[in-house]
Amino acid sequence: MLSADFHEHFMRLALREAAKAAEAGEVPTGCVIIRAPEAEPAARAAVRVLARAHNQTETLKDATAHAEMIALTQAAAALGDWRLTGTLLYVTKEPCAMCAGAIVLARVPTVVWGLSDPKRGGHTVFSILNHPGLNHRPDVLPGVLEPECRSLLQSFFRARREE
Repeated sequence: MLSADFHEHFMRLALREAAKAAEAGEVPTGCVIIRAPEAEPAARAAVRVLARAHNQTETLKDATAHAEMIALTQAAAALGDWRLTGTLLYVTKEPCAMCAGAIVLARVPTVVWGLSDPKRGGHTVFSILNHPGLNHRPDVLPGVLEPECRSLLQSFFRARREE
């Protein structure tokens, strides 16, 4: 089992991506996909980062340009396969229904997120990541660096309301 420090390290990388989104006026969500380590304890320096992405829906004028969708495409290109077995996906906010569906289709084995989304979450609301009718159900680890992820989102929306 990977340590909390391990997961926090990669969630911090996702938070850096989320900060880039905020700077661009995008909803601050960031995503990182890594190759899962084969040995325990995992040396973070030896882990291959396959993808880093942040929301770009406004920038690209594309409703599907969520951090997870962009990262899934990058990781597939890095591996040369759409099946992302042997990976871990880190995202600052729980994936929406669209992203959760894409994660299932890509066969990502583990999804780690910071802040749950009780109104629109693909897992907590729609149960996509653990739906018994689907042939793939990733492990989920919510709540990693939740206060930092929450603070980034709240600060962004507070500033938007003040504009």
